[in-house]
Amino acid sequence: MTPKIGITEKDLNKSIELLSMILSTEMSLYIKTRKFHWNVCGESFMELHKLFQTQYTELEETIDLVAERISKLGGKTIGTMKEFSKLSLVKENPEKYPVQKEMLKELLTDHEIIIIQLRSDIELSSGKSKDAGTIDFLTGLMQEHETAAWVLRRYLN
Repeated sequence: MTPKIGITEKDLNKSIELLSMILSTEMSLYIKTRKFHWNVCGESFMELHKLFQTQYTELEETIDLVAERISKLGGKTIGTMKEFSKLSLVKENPEKYPVQKEMLKELLTDHEIIIIQLRSDIELSSGKSKDAGTIDFLTGLMQEHETAAWVLRRYLN
């Protein structure tokens, strides 16, 4: 049943498509962050191991919130790796196990890609769709990624 919340079905579908891409990207970043958590080694092992755990735990929460937002708007939430891979902005690097500094750089780049996309999505959603809830939600996500990127950047300066 389509929600009757003051947003046209067409605009609801646009928001659901946008959120599905965000969900896919968040899931890909989660998996990459987990991989780095499992494979980090070297001088700052424990510190980075804990940092990556903190970040993937935050991403778990984000993933659930994005999926719930899709459902609130009347959509079906995708849930397979094939679907996620097809829509994600974050790319995998199978069989590659970077050193600490490269892990940090790669995660930083991924967060920055997401921040740029979220800024664009906020702008697009601010049009006539009247989906203030999604705009507010995206703004909060952007701020979370800005914080994660800032933390990663501090390790690289």
